[in-house]
Amino acid sequence: MNKKQAKERIEELRKQVEYHAKKYYDDDKPEISDFEYDMLMVELRNLEKEFPEFKTKDSLTQKVGGHVKEGFTKVTHEVPLQSLQDVFTIKEVRDYIKKIEEKAEEKGIQNRKYVVETKIDGLSAALEYKKGKFVRGATRGNGLVGEDVTENLKTVKKIPMELAEKIDITVRGEVFISKKDFKKMNQEREENEEELFANARNAAAGSLRQLDSNITAKRPLDIYIFNVQKIEGKEFNSHYEELNYLKKLGFNVNPVLIECKTMEDIEKAIKKIGDDREKLTFGIDGAVVKVDDLEFREILGTTAKTPRWAVAYKYPPEKKETILKDIICQVGRTGVITPMAILEPIKVAGSTISKTTLHNEDFIKEKDLKIGDTVVIQKAGDVIPEIVEVKKGKRTGNEKDFEMPRVCPVCGAEAVREEGEVAVRCTGIECPAKLFRNLVHFVSREAMNIDGLGESIIGQLLERKLIENIADIYTLKLEDIASLKKNGKKFAQNLIDSINRSKENDLYRLITALGIRYVGTKASKILARKYKNIDNLMNATSTELAMINDIGPIVADSIREFFLQEQTIDLIEKLKKAGVNTKSVEEENIDNRFDGMTFVLTGSLEKYTREEASSIIEKYGGKTSSSVSKKTSYVLAGEEAGSKLTKAQKLGITIISEEEFEKMVKNG
Repeated sequence: MNKKQAKERIEELRKQVEYHAKKYYDDDKPEISDFEYDMLMVELRNLEKEFPEFKTKDSLTQKVGGHVKEGFTKVTHEVPLQSLQDVFTIKEVRDYIKKIEEKAEEKGIQNRKYVVETKIDGLSAALEYKKGKFVRGATRGNGLVGEDVTENLKTVKKIPMELAEKIDITVRGEVFISKKDFKKMNQEREENEEELFANARNAAAGSLRQLDSNITAKRPLDIYIFNVQKIEGKEFNSHYEELNYLKKLGFNVNPVLIECKTMEDIEKAIKKIGDDREKLTFGIDGAVVKVDDLEFREILGTTAKTPRWAVAYKYPPEKKETILKDIICQVGRTGVITPMAILEPIKVAGSTISKTTLHNEDFIKEKDLKIGDTVVIQKAGDVIPEIVEVKKGKRTGNEKDFEMPRVCPVCGAEAVREEGEVAVRCTGIECPAKLFRNLVHFVSREAMNIDGLGESIIGQLLERKLIENIADIYTLKLEDIASLKKNGKKFAQNLIDSINRSKENDLYRLITALGIRYVGTKASKILARKYKNIDNLMNATSTELAMINDIGPIVADSIREFFLQEQTIDLIEKLKKAGVNTKSVEEENIDNRFDGMTFVLTGSLEKYTREEASSIIEKYGGKTSSSVSKKTSYVLAGEEAGSKLTKAQKLGITIISEEEFEKMVKNG
């Protein structure tokens, strides 16, 4: 490669690594695997070494790749949070140790020791304590400046708020999510039709870097501490000694720490960690080899980006070939139909893989997968098995194309893929696969409002086969419910009373409870007022529905398709027989004083709940919105009104108090 070619390739590589570093560090949404990114960096580093005239200070080979996210306060690290030099072969580790040993001989360092640790796959953070109390926490950022995430770190249960000694100390750790918790998180996200996390590292990073600490608190974050950054009034001789002291203070310290004296010991330690990867409860992306002697570390020093006293060995991703025997489809709780690969069982990274998700129809087309193909499997982030490649050269001609089903494989209802979506979903309201989720929604507060019938009770009723569809709620007997709890007669009577009360609900609650796609409480109220009873609504055409304000063609088609389903017609008949009201009981509204007006509610109201105030506004022909804009007519502001009030003031929107609102309702 000549100089011109080298310069062009270096510039191209820099653009690529900067783009992927942003996706990884800043957006927490990587588009390539860690290994692919590492290989780009290795190529760039080697070219800069061969052609040093093209090396620049702003190259990512010379600095850490993260930036401070907008919305966070910047924190300047007193001691930089550096990254590690990566190596990918044992030979590179040997070369590194050889240099360290030569330096030790030169400086007369005796009793040389090393430690080998797991390189935890998470997000690095610094924790600062004053007189033993946690005062501040920050992300690594670019190594010099990070983000203040103190409130978020306070939600991590394993971080002590107070230490065993009243000492000033700053430590560094890795925030992560365990394999088990990560798997559970993604299962829940799939059920809720949310985008899946690519891997545990990005799930942890995205969780810690939330602007709302309440969201972080709901995520199963954990932490292992692996270094003392700064300490007042204490001195240590070795890294091993430091970590033992951190344990005594109450920190959750990296659990895998192997002492070594020779290169042979180091190789054994690296191999042991590699062999034990599957048994570890957390994901790793390598093994870290560190000089143990802290005085020797000072002599070795650091570069602008990395310490010279440590190196990270990256394990190559294990890939295996196997046969794609079949593709079956599973139906999730929300009705999403997911294709699943059935594989010839193969052992990858310590566990036997016999199946893996194929995500959706587009994934199968992008990979050009056929039943009978030879495929390459690897584990993403040591957790999720995935198909990464198809060996098209090994095709025999006997392979078969796969097509997503047109009907639900569980209940036989129509399976549809909406325009602009990747998911194919079952449309049947009585589908057994969706029953639990449909029941939870049906009885919820905003729907039929059956108090006492929560997820736990629904689960027990289904498990004991006391209900097999939504309408069965209304055939439950007192003794059936009482059997679910010890001394459960009072609970059972209260629940029966709540079920009976729900029969008298207004039509809009029933429409909401049916869970029609795109139809929430607001649209349900509009439909109930317009059609007066369920039969009129069931007979409405798409064209007629689309002409209603706030409904539109997409929602109209969804409503029409829902009421054409045999399962829907069957359920409505069952509900009628059970005595559930299917008519609008709301009085005819002849007063449209708020017609054409949009209200925004903010702050705490004394005399009304938000729902009650919204109902009054809608009763008189008005609308409510969650955000302030130039189209807003009034902002009803209670106590502790926040940013919505400020925005309304800036836009010159009329702001009214609760008393003024009452006068408008009373006097018109």
